[in-house]
Parts: sequence; structure tokens; C-alpha cells
Amino acid sequence: MDAKSRIEFLRNELEKHNYNYYVLSAPEISDYEFDQLMKELQKLEEENPQYFDENSPTQRVGNDISKEFEQVFHKYPMLSLGNTYSEGEISDFYNRVKKQLNEDFEIVCELKFDGTSISLTYEDGRLIQAVTRGDGEKGDDVTANVKTIRSIPLVLKNGDFPQEFEIRGEILMPWKVFEQLNKEREEQEEPLFANPRNAASGTLKLQNSKEVAKRKLDSYLYFLLGDNLSAETHWDALDNAKSWGFKISDSRKLCHSLQEIFDFIKYWDVERKNLPVATDGIVLKVNSLRQQKQLGLTAKSPRWAIAYKFQAERACTRLKEVTYQVGRTGAITPVANFDAVQLAGTQVKRASLHNADIIEQLDLHIGDMVYVEKGGEIIPKIVGVNKDERSLFEMEKVCFITNCPECGDELVRYEGEAAHYCPNEDGCPPQQKGKIEHFVGRKAMNINMGEETVDLLFSKGIIKDIADLYLLKESDLRSLERWGDKSAKNLVKSIEESKKTPFEKVLFALGIRYVGETVAKKLAQTFKNIDALREANFEQLTSTDEIGDVIAQSVIDYFKKEKNVQLIERLKSYGVNFELSAQIEKQGDILSGKTIVISGTFEWFSREELKQMIELNGGKNGSSVSAKTDFLLAGKNIGPSKLEKAKSLNINFLTEEEFLGMINVEIPQTPKEPENGEYVLF
Repeated sequence: MDAKSRIEFLRNELEKHNYNYYVLSAPEISDYEFDQLMKELQKLEEENPQYFDENSPTQRVGNDISKEFEQVFHKYPMLSLGNTYSEGEISDFYNRVKKQLNEDFEIVCELKFDGTSISLTYEDGRLIQAVTRGDGEKGDDVTANVKTIRSIPLVLKNGDFPQEFEIRGEILMPWKVFEQLNKEREEQEEPLFANPRNAASGTLKLQNSKEVAKRKLDSYLYFLLGDNLSAETHWDALDNAKSWGFKISDSRKLCHSLQEIFDFIKYWDVERKNLPVATDGIVLKVNSLRQQKQLGLTAKSPRWAIAYKFQAERACTRLKEVTYQVGRTGAITPVANFDAVQLAGTQVKRASLHNADIIEQLDLHIGDMVYVEKGGEIIPKIVGVNKDERSLFEMEKVCFITNCPECGDELVRYEGEAAHYCPNEDGCPPQQKGKIEHFVGRKAMNINMGEETVDLLFSKGIIKDIADLYLLKESDLRSLERWGDKSAKNLVKSIEESKKTPFEKVLFALGIRYVGETVAKKLAQTFKNIDALREANFEQLTSTDEIGDVIAQSVIDYFKKEKNVQLIERLKSYGVNFELSAQIEKQGDILSGKTIVISGTFEWFSREELKQMIELNGGKNGSSVSAKTDFLLAGKNIGPSKLEKAKSLNINFLTEEEFLGMINVEIPQTPKEPENGEYVLF
């Protein structure tokens, strides 16, 4: 391939990967592989200036612009940093700065947080705008979403800041939040986020700021811009920002030599694994703002800063076999099983291969020596094969299966999808059990029943589908091994109580493809009952907020199947709730802008129903009492810590009757029955 062809190929590849990374938040290659492609392109363009193109990836920053957000031009361009993976290149950078300045200088070393870049503008100490990096010149206005991030101040606490300035940093998803989010997505058989960075980026692009708030994003800020900054050094500017209320990392060091820089890198290459958020390197910045200005910028990055990227921990091990798992939707997931290796402090012996295309790309053979990494240092993945170690003897090539490993039905692959599916949804045991496990889950019907119990009852033929749960008798359970009177009674009681589950949770529990918690809530609030939803046409569904073509078609397809309609009719006959309570339908925006914390037990409605009323009337449910709490909705046996804090902050109390009067809901004629655990103090 000649130089011109190779340049065009690299430009196309890099643009594709830019789009995957910044827009889709779904990268197909590692940062290291991307940087190597970029370096090759830069070298070829330097050697062949006749092929210069102002739109080359080397001349611009990757794009995360979404058409769904308003575009805002940056007052100061948001440039990216040059990346390096070797101490030799760190030395080159240091010596280059030393030669250009020809005077003493300091380097600030900071952790490189692995999130999504953000620029915040403040006027008179108040946050007025938050904009993503975008293409470096303009980005998406995500102010509403950023305001949900508690570590970002809406109003600064001290008065010595400039009248107007920008501060930049990273929006992050902490490890614990990331793990929980992926766990929930796995339970719903939704694609997992590869790492916290992608999860944070995807979250920041959600159209519903309430959903963003639930993701509990965090931030670290690290760079000030403005015309009237009093500091003369980057270090002092960060100290000033910290005093104004910004979250500034304490994991930074002022270095005066290369050795101090290398000591910092070496320390954090190990210690970063103990941090609550993801990091992927160290950023080096010349400390003096005067010297930064003197060194200047290239078209793409500043000459006074560089990023050192940590290498992902990798191990080489032998592939023993590939097995296949069947999910509740029938999706087939191939799993690589290999000799156990240590990665990021844990023993790893299995990794998802995702789909047939990944297997084909890797050209896997049983017995291959494979390279395993932890994506985002949490999800194991096979990233390559050491083909030099491949045996001279014939090895079995891994080919994706053609039939379901559980029921034997021939697999199908739908147009536009990467996964293969088992179509035998009524006769494939993992799909049948998976539907029941989903139905009884905490966020669905909340029936006190784990996987082992589902497996036991299914294997004994006591239940075959979700409707059979409502036919269970204590005598059915007492006959089982290790089941006594108390456990049998508790399960039957839990199933009976599930009949009062709110409609949106019942809708979610049905397991309609693509109908997650949020979508179920939107559909329930719009159509009010299952019959209206069943009769809804494509146009009515897609006109519902956040319901796109794919979801609408999935809902229509679900109700086209007579067995699903019959299942719902059976559930109805057993008393399961398929209608939104008229008492909790949206009345307007009476509670708009109000944050309400619920505590205690209540006479007329459950806590879950009261929380729904708050949301449906424009309010926000608070998890804990703080200065931002507007009301404490107080029932009997209120939590003592919440009570004490509310009193200390002079927060107004509302009784259940006062709250219902505020939102114009009539008090029912009879009190509700006590909820499970309602008399336990929290």
C-alpha cells in the first residue's frame, strides 16, 4: 500500500474509532491501539506534506457531539493532551521544555482521571453553563445534567473568585456505582459498559436529568481559565479553586526533577488500584502560567503538558474451552474458559466473548495462548492471541454454535444485531427460568424468592411460568426438602402482597424486550392500564416521551403473541394490578423544584406510592435530609436521625394528610394494610 492510500485508510479508521469512542461511548479498540494508529498517521503526514488535509484526525480533537443537545462554542478551545507510554518520552518532554524555557521550571504531576471532559462556566459565583469537549471548538450544552452531580457546586462558597471564569475537569462514575449499574444491566440482558469512562459519557448524554441523577456521577476539576485569575501558577490556581468549593484532587505533586516525576508515576501505578474512581495515567503540566504561555500550543495540544498512560495489566494463558450461556431473552453468550491468571488483584478464569463476530475476529483455536486484560480493570476480556505459540499439530478452530446448547433449537440472528438467539422461548429452560427470576426481582414484583428457589420449583414442575406463582400453596412448599412451615408461609404471603405492586413495576416485570424500569414508567403514566397499552398503535407509542421505533415495535410484537395476552389475563384473574392508580396519576407541577424526604410508616399509602406521587407532581425524592430538603414527609416511627437533622435545619414537616391535601389527592375510605417490614425502625 502506497503512502497516500495508507494515509487515507488511517484517517478513515481513526474517524470511525473517534465516533465509537465519543458519540457511541462504545470503543472497539484500546487507547493504546488508537494512539499507535494516530502516531503512524502523524509520521506519514510529516513525511508526505503534499497530502495535508485540515480535516485529518491529527488536526482535530475527537467528537462527542450529539444532535440532541444544543451546540455551544467554547470561548477557549478544548485541546487534548499528547499521550506517551514510556519514561523515555517523558524524558524527551522534560528536556524539550528545559531547552525552550532556558530557566528553572516546576512540573505539576496529577492523576489522569478516566472520565469524560467537561467545561464549566461561572458568572458571579454561579454555574451558568456546562459544555462537553465536542470537537474542541464547540460541544454539547449538558448544564441540566451536570447540575445533578453533587460534587459540582452550583454556587461558590467564597467571594474572591473572578466575576467570570471557566473551570475544566472530568465527569466520573465511581467504581461502586459502575459495578452496580453493570450488574443491573446484566440482569436485564442489556449491553454492559466496558468501563466507568464509557458509563459516565453515556450517562451525561441521557435526555432525562432525573435518570442522570440516579447514576451518582462524580467529578474532579483540574484547570482554570479566565482573564482575571489572581494566581501565577497552576498549583496556586487549583488551591484557589479548592477554596471556592470545587473538588480538586489532593493526589498531586510539585516536582523539580525527572526523578521526582518517575517516583510519582511509580507510586500511583500501584496505589491507583485503591482509589474509588478510575484513573488511566499521570498528567504533567508546567507550573508557571507565564511559562505555559511562553511555550504555547500546537494545533492539537499544548506544548507545556503531556499525559503518561498506564499500560493495562495483561496476562497470557491457555484457552481450554468455549461454553455458551442462554439468557432470558434467548440471547446466546459465548464464554472463554482458560487457565486461571491473576489480574488487578483477582483470579480470573473466564471471560465473555460477546458474539460470533468477536470469535471470528480473534481467530480462536482451542489450546491457543490468549492475552487477557481487565477492561476498565474490572471486566475480563480476551484482547488477542499469541499465534507464535500455536501448536504445529492441528488445533480445533472455535466456531460459533448453530443450535441452542439447552434445548437444541436452531439459532437465529436478526438483521442489525450481533447476537444469536434461541427462538424457543416457551420450551427452553434457561429462558423460562430467566423470565421468572426477572419477574420476582426486587425492582419488579419484589417477591421474596431467589434463583435457587426458582430453580427448585421449576425443576420439580411446580411452576412453569410467572402466572403459576399465584397458584402456589403452603402445602406445595412444605413437601420440599428443607422447607418448613415458616418459610412456606412467608413465600406465599410475599406472593400475595405482590398483587398490590404498582402498575409500572408490573409492566417492567413482564420482561418485554427493551422495556426497562424507566420505559415502563413512561408507558404506565401515558396509557394508564394494560388494555390501553395493548391497543396502542405504532404512532401512539412513538409519540410517548423517550419511546423510539425499536421499543414501540417490541411492545407491539409482544402483544401480537396470543400466549402473552393469555398470560396477562391469567395474572389479572389472580388479582395482579394492571392499572395506574387514579389517586397517583399526574396532577401537574405542584411540587416542581421541591425535594421531599420520606420517613416513617403511613396510614393511607405505602412509601412507594407516596414517592410516585412526589415524582408525578414534579417533585424530587431525597434519600437523606440536607439543607436542600424542602419538606420532611413524616409518618409514624420516623427515623430518629432524620428527625434530629430536620429539626436542626428547621425543615418543615408534613403529615400524610397535609401532603395529600397539597397535591389534591382524596384520602381513601379505608387504611391500607401494613407493608412487609413496615414496623421496623430504620
